[in-house]
Amino acid sequence: MKITFYGHAAFGIEVSGSHLVVDPFISGNEKASAIDVDAIKADVILVTHAHQDHILDVERIAGNTGATIVSNYEIASYFGNKGFEMHPLNHGGAQHFDFGKVKYVNAIHTSSFPDGSYGGQPGGFVIEGEHKNIYIAGDTALTMDMKLIPLQTSLDLAILPIGDNFTMGVDDAIIASDFLECDKILGCHYDTFGYIEIDHEEAKRKFFDHKKDLMLLEIGESIEL
Repeated sequence: MKITFYGHAAFGIEVSGSHLVVDPFISGNEKASAIDVDAIKADVILVTHAHQDHILDVERIAGNTGATIVSNYEIASYFGNKGFEMHPLNHGGAQHFDFGKVKYVNAIHTSSFPDGSYGGQPGGFVIEGEHKNIYIAGDTALTMDMKLIPLQTSLDLAILPIGDNFTMGVDDAIIASDFLECDKILGCHYDTFGYIEIDHEEAKRKFFDHKKDLMLLEIGESIEL
């Protein structure tokens, strides 16, 4: 499983020959200007919620690739009504795809489209594939629901927002990693805007002091599990 950071909360995931894209906000992110949106491969686009900084490039990438958009019922229907392929999920529901299993899990945040219309309830994803399991929290506060995930899935990696202000900050993300029983964390949703700038070294030190590994990738950088 290969995971590439496209900036903010956007990722590309290669698993079992399939290409997944998560929350593509790339063309509107000045820090991600080196990423060629039109060159991105996608079989599936996972959308955690409807805010613009998570859906901006969904239609562009889906139009280029024919990817299936997977999200909650409201978001999936929104794009389905525009003619895109979609698969709706809702909280607690899971579906098996060619590359593995995807489950939509709870998040505490808000969700509305840029025009203010209702975007359903926000969520995150648990992905099981290639004998590796990852959790993509989406935008969320720290929540006790995270404790439910390791009851069913042993995680190899958790992708957590750490920018504070709109989501968890570093201290809450450390507690979240305890709830998730996962000590390998990939940070996201930081530095894009002034409200969510963080001190990288301090964040890494705090995780290290709790015997955990926080990875902060450069935009375009990849890791392999």
